[in-house]
Amino acid sequence: MFKKILAAAAVLWCASSSAQVQVFPFPEQIRYSHHSDDFTVRVRTPGGVWQDLYEYKVKVDLDTQSTASMVYFNFDGPVEVAVQKNNGRFSNVAIRPDAKGIKPVIKGRTAFFTLNRPVNLSIEFDDDRLHNLHLFTHAIRKDMPKPPARKSNEAIGKGETPDFTQPVVYFGPGVHDGDFNLRSNTTVYIDGSAMLKRPLIINGVQNVKVVSDGLFDSVDMLTIKDSKNVVIDGPIFFNQTHGTMRCITSQDIEERNIRTIGGGKWSDGLGHFACERVTVADSFIRTSDDCITLYNHRWDIWGNTRDIVVKDSTLWADIAHAVMIGIHGNTPSPAHPEPEVLERIRFSNIDILDHDEDDPEYEGAIGIMAADDNLVRDVLFEDIRVERIEEGKLFNLHIAFTPKYNTSPGRGIENVTLRNIHFSGNGSPGASVIYGYDETRKVRNITIDNVTVGGRKINGAEANVLDIGKFVEGVTFK
Repeated sequence: MFKKILAAAAVLWCASSSAQVQVFPFPEQIRYSHHSDDFTVRVRTPGGVWQDLYEYKVKVDLDTQSTASMVYFNFDGPVEVAVQKNNGRFSNVAIRPDAKGIKPVIKGRTAFFTLNRPVNLSIEFDDDRLHNLHLFTHAIRKDMPKPPARKSNEAIGKGETPDFTQPVVYFGPGVHDGDFNLRSNTTVYIDGSAMLKRPLIINGVQNVKVVSDGLFDSVDMLTIKDSKNVVIDGPIFFNQTHGTMRCITSQDIEERNIRTIGGGKWSDGLGHFACERVTVADSFIRTSDDCITLYNHRWDIWGNTRDIVVKDSTLWADIAHAVMIGIHGNTPSPAHPEPEVLERIRFSNIDILDHDEDDPEYEGAIGIMAADDNLVRDVLFEDIRVERIEEGKLFNLHIAFTPKYNTSPGRGIENVTLRNIHFSGNGSPGASVIYGYDETRKVRNITIDNVTVGGRKINGAEANVLDIGKFVEGVTFK
């Protein structure tokens, strides 16, 4: 009965003098098709009335083709959360990332905990990471338009088609399908009870801002192409058949508060090709391929990658890498004689929850594989916590040439710093690697500063910890 009431409401609020909770009703037509019965999840302000959430089914881990769960809400804290496990007993509950320091109190079959600020979490019963609960939250947005008033017994159904000729585009509650072509100088708002079945098309435009509390369901690749001054803030993606977002030959891009769970083939997270001045922040990326990628030439794409910042985010690679840089670029030809560069790249304050890759050459939670005459230089990885490596390596820095993907090796990797990187040692990791290709294609000037594995600091090459191969110059340990 409560689910039926929830579907009919516009937005449910529970407030105290110092806190508010914003819960988003689900569209009626997805009531049974999208619901997970693994958990019952509720939220309230301290001492307030519990509000029930709709638990979404989400696909994870292409290797096992598992089904996990997801809930989301907005709040201005503090708030209390209750997660009841509906099927089977359990002995322990972990809330990750570990660095958030959130410890639940267990009563019967329910885990209770308090959130004081918005955060994105994985809640795992008895270390089950394939059937876990993803919990996504955000601060309440003051500028989000209010949905139209509805009768108390009126369910949310098909969403009204927005007018894309206007400077403000609003996707209200309901399921939206169609061609969503955005114009320049447009602000898009997506209500928390809106579900989009197609991607936004951001092609050849500038000054576009997308502010979302809503969902992209089974959408294959939101693409930003040949565009400038674009902000994507807040969308939740799940069950996509391929990747989440792709940025191509674009500049001045902000990707904020992106939450994505992908279990499809080649379901990359946030991919970037020949882009400049990109910031990724406050995001949670779980994928069955690379979480964050930085590439140059591929297909009909040409250009360099410069000035990239990725910060304050959580990455989870069920398959492949959390970070992959440099494997695609331009082998010089008469039509395109100039090789390409990836430079001035910064990753900071990152939690990597897991990494699993079966092919030794490609292993690496943090990977720089310079190929196709790419030069990768001036890269910083700082304040990174790696919780588990199912199979793989902590980092992999090498000049690559794999005929499956490349037409030449990379030109080089230069001036890379790994600072304050801590891997728990959990799982079955192999040794990290650094190696070049030949005398003209080397890895140079690598600083390894306070990098630990299982609490032990890396101070040099060591069996099962770090292999330094040929054509490497200037590796410094601090």
